[in-house]
Amino acid sequence: MQQILIDACGWVAIIDSGMNIDSELSRVYGPAQMLLLDSVRDELERLNQQRPRSKNLLLSLLEQKSQPVQALSLGSDHPDDQIFELAVEHSLPVLTVDVELKRRFYEQGLPILEVSKNQRLELVEPL
Repeated sequence: MQQILIDACGWVAIIDSGMNIDSELSRVYGPAQMLLLDSVRDELERLNQQRPRSKNLLLSLLEQKSQPVQALSLGSDHPDDQIFELAVEHSLPVLTVDVELKRRFYEQGLPILEVSKNQRLELVEPL
């Protein structure tokens, strides 16, 4: 089963697109398990409070469908750094639309899942 790290902006893009995350993950990977860092969950909670109710981020759905995971070290409190460190350590793909995080993954040779304009997940493999 493929494990996938979830970045806050990746989850926001999933919700805003209206896609069915289960069917899209199945289409790309088959069986997949989303991994959620505490720092990412905290970031999403802050973002959710700033959004109108009609744009709720469905955090209970994310928590139900994901496995909580701990950051490897206390080197950085920033969620992007924690995601990057965990991904490098375990060769995990990340679901993100964050340009800077995608650049870091690409340079490290790690796959990226992103939400495309046609409301589908696209796997961007490293060269």
